[in-house]
Amino acid sequence: MKLYGDKVIIVTGGAGFIGSCVVRELNNLGLWRIVIVDNLNTPPGVDEKWKNLVGKRFVDVLHKDRFFDWLPGKAADIGAIIHLGACSNTLETDANYLLENNYRYSVRLAEFALLNNVRFVYASSASTYGDGELGFSDAHDLLEELRPLNMYGYSKHLFDLWLQRQGVLNQVAGLKYFNVYGPNEYHKGRMSSAIVKMLPDVLQKGSVQLFKSDRADFADGEQKRDFVYAKDVARMTCAFLSNTATGIFNVGGGEAISWNRLAKAVFSAVNKPARIEYIDMPQDLKGKYQYFTEGHMAKTKKALGAQAEPTVIEAAVADYVQNFLLKDDRW
Repeated sequence: MKLYGDKVIIVTGGAGFIGSCVVRELNNLGLWRIVIVDNLNTPPGVDEKWKNLVGKRFVDVLHKDRFFDWLPGKAADIGAIIHLGACSNTLETDANYLLENNYRYSVRLAEFALLNNVRFVYASSASTYGDGELGFSDAHDLLEELRPLNMYGYSKHLFDLWLQRQGVLNQVAGLKYFNVYGPNEYHKGRMSSAIVKMLPDVLQKGSVQLFKSDRADFADGEQKRDFVYAKDVARMTCAFLSNTATGIFNVGGGEAISWNRLAKAVFSAVNKPARIEYIDMPQDLKGKYQYFTEGHMAKTKKALGAQAEPTVIEAAVADYVQNFLLKDDRW
């Protein structure tokens, strides 16, 4: 790990799901001069986000709306920016909000980093790949052709395109996260991973429900996603601080895992027999649902080596369920 000495590492979204895992990983690497940028307000009915920060070491927490007021004059003190802050609700319909929060905020932050020669690592998303018709390659020459299925994905895609069109994609590292699951996602409500929703049904009912398939080429429950464990994501993200790799990189498991296999891993984690029922897909997901994702990881593995090797899904699910969900604990 490249040490930044007395310089600060900025982590936007640092109290969130992936962000708090990244802060934990930085702490594990001996790095604690961290300034977290986030909004700690949490909607009613879900767990409070601030709890993700308990037990972690950092210098300060700034509200995201006050960050740019704090920033002037600080450039010499900042060693790197890991920009993970965003509205990640794939069902968000306020396009203006997503443009301001996910796109323009990112542009402003990138301009600061580029102007001041600060290492800039940011979260893109596999949702930018849309229905996957063009595959899931992180090659830059495909960016202009991608067609996201929802406004969240489009807001992420716009920032990738801005960097490419400005000719600065070779000065930053953009990480296309696939389907991340793992500790510290309790506050995400409906947007939390399927494992969070499956476990209570497994324990209380002995069964789980999965969506039926609307496509002839996928059997019920055989829709596939590239699921990746949050600990692996945090490790890969932080690894980009110790190299000079630039461009777009997929961050996933590199394997398409069926929902059936994921569900069976949850049953196995609590030593129960698998029983799966299939239900109709909600109307608000039809036409926006990815049936298959599988990140091409060759470029990421070349940049990170062994750091890019994922945890096998069954082992990762067992760790998540047994050491975090069942204990209501955080990482």
